[in-house]
Amino acid sequence: MTFASAPPGPAGPKKSGRPSPLMLTIVSVVVLVGLFVVFSQIYTDVLWFDHLGVLSVFTTEWATKGILFAIGFLVMAVPVWACLFFAHRARPVYAPVTPRQENLERYREAFEPIRRVLTFAVPAVLGFLGAVALSAAWQEALQFVNATEFGTTDPQFGLDIGFYVFTLPMLSIGLDFVSMVTLLTFLASLVAHYLYGGVRPGEERGIELTKAARIQLALAAAVLVLVQAGRIFVMRYTNLTNDTGIVTGVTYTADHVTLPALLIVSVAAVIVALVVAANAVANTWKLSLVSVAMLAVLGAISIVGMPIAIQQFQVQPSEQSLEAEYIGRNIEATRQAYGIDDVEVIPYTPTTEGESGALREDAQTAASIRLLDPNLVSDTFRQLQQQRSFYSFPEQLDVDRYEIDGQMQDTVIALRELNPDSQATSSWVNQAIVYTHGFGVVAAYGNRQGNDGQPAFLEHNIPPSGALSGPAGDGYEPRIYFGENSPRYSIVGAPEGSDPVEIDYPADGEDGSGQVYNTYSGDGGPSVGDPFHRLLYAIKFQDEQIVLSEQVNEESQILYDRDPRERIQKVAPFLEVDGDPYPAVIDGRIKWIVDAYTTSSDYPYSTPSVLQDATQDSNTELTGSVEALPPEEVNYIRNSVKVTVDAFDGQVDLFAWDEEDPVLQTWMKIFPDLFTPVSEMSGELMSHVRYPEDLFKVQRTLLTRYHVSDANAFYTGQDFWTTPADPTTSGEQSFMQPPYYLTLRMPGQDTSAFSLTSSFIPRPSNGQTRNNLTGFLAANADAGTEDGVPHDDYGKLRLLQLPRNTTFPGPGQAQNNFNTEPDIQQSLNLLRQGESQVENGNLLTLPVAGGLLYVQPVYVRSAGETSYPVLQRVLVAFGEQIGFAPTLDEALNQVFGGDSGASAGDAGAAGATEEGASGSAGTDDGTAAVDPTVAGALEEARTAMEDSDQALRDGDFAAYGEAQNRLRAALEEAMEAEGATTAPTDAAPATEEPAPQG
Repeated sequence: MTFASAPPGPAGPKKSGRPSPLMLTIVSVVVLVGLFVVFSQIYTDVLWFDHLGVLSVFTTEWATKGILFAIGFLVMAVPVWACLFFAHRARPVYAPVTPRQENLERYREAFEPIRRVLTFAVPAVLGFLGAVALSAAWQEALQFVNATEFGTTDPQFGLDIGFYVFTLPMLSIGLDFVSMVTLLTFLASLVAHYLYGGVRPGEERGIELTKAARIQLALAAAVLVLVQAGRIFVMRYTNLTNDTGIVTGVTYTADHVTLPALLIVSVAAVIVALVVAANAVANTWKLSLVSVAMLAVLGAISIVGMPIAIQQFQVQPSEQSLEAEYIGRNIEATRQAYGIDDVEVIPYTPTTEGESGALREDAQTAASIRLLDPNLVSDTFRQLQQQRSFYSFPEQLDVDRYEIDGQMQDTVIALRELNPDSQATSSWVNQAIVYTHGFGVVAAYGNRQGNDGQPAFLEHNIPPSGALSGPAGDGYEPRIYFGENSPRYSIVGAPEGSDPVEIDYPADGEDGSGQVYNTYSGDGGPSVGDPFHRLLYAIKFQDEQIVLSEQVNEESQILYDRDPRERIQKVAPFLEVDGDPYPAVIDGRIKWIVDAYTTSSDYPYSTPSVLQDATQDSNTELTGSVEALPPEEVNYIRNSVKVTVDAFDGQVDLFAWDEEDPVLQTWMKIFPDLFTPVSEMSGELMSHVRYPEDLFKVQRTLLTRYHVSDANAFYTGQDFWTTPADPTTSGEQSFMQPPYYLTLRMPGQDTSAFSLTSSFIPRPSNGQTRNNLTGFLAANADAGTEDGVPHDDYGKLRLLQLPRNTTFPGPGQAQNNFNTEPDIQQSLNLLRQGESQVENGNLLTLPVAGGLLYVQPVYVRSAGETSYPVLQRVLVAFGEQIGFAPTLDEALNQVFGGDSGASAGDAGAAGATEEGASGSAGTDDGTAAVDPTVAGALEEARTAMEDSDQALRDGDFAAYGEAQNRLRAALEEAMEAEGATTAPTDAAPATEEPAPQG
C-alpha cells in the first residue's frame, strides 16, 4: 500500500525580530514615568534650596559631580574602548589554530555576533561605574581647587599642612582611579588580542604576538607600571598619617628605611616602565619580565622586609630613645589639630577638710549649683506643662542661661513640641493640615527648688507667661514649626480671610475641649498652590492626598526637612553637626542653636579619633534625645561655624565663628555667600552661644593621653587617664559620664563663668580600675554678653591636675560613699515606702574652697503611670565629709561646720559680689565676726527678697520693683560697710518661686 504525502500547506506569517508596538509603548511609558519620578526628586530639591536662598550649594555640588562624572566616564571608557577597537582593527586576517587552541575557534564564532555591542557596552558599563565612584569625591575636588595654606609646615618634608589636607587627598584619589583605568585597559587589550588571534600559544611552547599586539600590550603595561611609580612616590607623603607605628606619622623605621625605600622603588619603577615600553620597538619581553620581577622583589625587601627587620632588631631594644623625636612630633601635631595645644594645666592639691566659711570666696559658684537634672525632669515638665497629649518634651532637656532681673541664671529649658505618637494626629488631615506646630518655651531655674521639690519655672503655661515672655506675654513668637519632633511634612497657609484650621493651642472651653486656631503667616517652605507642584510633592512623599485633598489651596506652603540637624546637614553637607541642638529665645524668636565642625583626616602626625566612639556617653545611649557623631575617623577638628535655625520659618543662618580656620576659609571660597560674618551676630544670640559639647568630648578623649607633653613620659604611658563611667546609671553595661554645663570659677579665673566640665581617673591597669580623681577639665563656655562682644576667655581649657599619689575620690567612689552611708540609706529607704522610687540625679563636680565638691540631687518618683520625679534631697561630699539634707544650703552647712559661707538660695546676693553676702573674716572659733551695720543691712536685704518673691506670686510688679530698690540699697549699704568699692547693679529674688500648676 502506498501512501501519498499531503501537499504542503500555506506558509505561516514570517515572524519579525522587532518588538511589538505594544511592548514599545509599555517600555516607553515605564521609562518616562521613571524619568519623571527622578525629575520630581531633583526639582523639589531645587525648590527647597532656592526657598532658603542657598541654591548655590545645590548647583555647585551637582555641577561638580557632573564634571567629575564626565571626566570619570571618559577617562575610564575611552581607553577601554580604544583597546578593544584597535585590537579588532589590527587582528590578523588569518589566525592559525594550534592544537593547544582547539576550542578557541568556537569561542570566536560565538563572540562575533555580539562583538560590536560588547565593544561599546563593556566600556560604557565600566565608564559608568568609574564615573559614579569619582563623582563621590566632589568635596575633595572642590577643596583641591580652592586650597588654603595653614601657615604651618610638617617636620618631615617642610611642606605646608594645606598640601596634606587639600591637595594630597585628591591627588591620591586621582592616581588610584588612573591605576584602575590602566589595569583594566591592559586586561582588555590582552583578552581582545587573544580572542582575535593577536596573542596565541606557540606551535610548541611560549606565546606568539603580532606586531600590533606587541605594541599595544607594551604601551599599556608600561603606563600601568609608570602609574604605580607615581602611587609609590606619593606614599611617602601619606606615611605622615600612617597609624600602624607606635604613634601616628613617620617613626624611626619609616624615616630611615621606608621613606628612602619608597623613593628608590618609585625611581626603579620608572626605569622598568621604560624597559617594558621598549617592547613596542623590539622584542624584549624576557628582559621586561625579569625587570618587573626584580622590581617586585626590591619592593618586598625594601618596603616590607627591611622595615620589619630594623624595627625588630634595632628599634625595639632602644625604642624609647629612638622614637622620642617622633613621639614629640605626634604630641605637638595632635594637640594643634584638636585645639588642645594651649590648655592651661594647673597643679591642684585639693583639701579634703571642709572648714567653716570656706565657701565665701566661691559664693557665686555655690549659689549657681544646678540642682535640676535635665535627664530626669523631662517627665516632670511633661506632667506639669504638657497641657495636651499632642504635645511632648524630649527625654533630655537642655541647659542654657538667661539674664533675669540683671542676674545671669542657669536654666533648664525645653520646647513644647508636637507628639508624633499622639492618637490625635492619626488621620492624614490631622497629621498634615491641623496639627502642624508646637507651642511655647518651658524653662526653670537650674539652682532652685519649687514647691514640693517641683521645678521653679521662670517661663511656663499656654499662652506663655514668665520672665521670657514679659508681662504682656508677647516677648517672643511661641509657635514651633521646625523642631526635633516635627512631622515629616505639614501643609500650611491659606488665603486672607479664610477660616484657620491649624490648632494653635488649647484653651478653656465649656466642655473642657476648647481650641484656638491659627493660619501660618511665615514663609517656611516652597509653595504647593499650583497643581504641578502638588503633583511633584505627591510623588516625592508618595502621598496622593497632597493632590486630592481640598484642604490644599493656592496659598499653601509645604514644610519639610524640619529637624534642625537634618536641615543644616542638607544646607552644608561638608560640615559635621553637633548631636545636641538647643533652643533659645533670641530677638523675639525661638531659635535652635547648633554647633558645626570642619574636619579632616589628613593632618600629618595627628592621632585619628573615631567621632562616634569619642562622643558616646550615657546621654547618647540612654536618653535617645542626643545623638553621637557619625563613625567617621578624623584627626583635625574645629568648631568653625555656629548655626541657628528659626523655629518659626526654618531660616538657616551659618555664622563663620572661627574665620582663621583654613578649612573654613576654603569652603568660604567655594560658597562665598553661604556664611555670615560673626560680627553680624546679635548680642542676644552671642549671650546664648556656648562651647560645643561634642568637640569637648573629643578633646577630653585626647587629653586622657595628650595632657602628657614629654615624649619619654608619653612612651611609658604611666600617667594616662580615662573618662569615668557614669555612676548614676545602672545595668551591666557602663557608659561614659557626660560633661556638664555649670557656672563655676576655676583657679586662675577672676569671676565665675558658664563652663563645660568633665573629670578624669587613672587608666585601668591589669584589668583593675582605680576610681581616684586625677584631673578636672573645664572649658569656658560663655561666648559673650548681650553687648555683642565675644569674651576673650571663651573656649579656654583649664585642666586641674592632681598629684599622682592622690587618693581623692573620683565620681565612682563618691557615688559609692553616698550609697553605703548608713544614715543616708536609712533616709532613702523611708522615701522608697509605698512603691516610690529613688532616682539619683547627675553627679556634679566643682572646684571650690580649695578642694573639689560633689553635689547630687536626689529625686523621688511615686508609683503610677502619671508619676514624675520631684527633688527631695541633696547630697554633697567634700573629701570624706558627706552632707544629706532637703536643701543644698543645709547639706553644705553639714559639710562645712554649720557655716558654709554662702547661700545657694541667695542667688541675687551671691551674684552681687564675688565674696558673697558676707565678706567678714571668721573668728578663731569658726563663727563669723559680722559688723552690726552689715548684719542689719543683710537683714533688710533678706526682708526685701521675701517681699520681692511675694510680689511675684501676687503679680504685683509695682511692689516687686519697690522691693528690688530696697534690696539694692541694703546690699550697697552692706558692701560700703565692708569696704567694698563697687556696688551691684541688680539682684534677683532669693527665695524659691512656686512651681506654677500647668
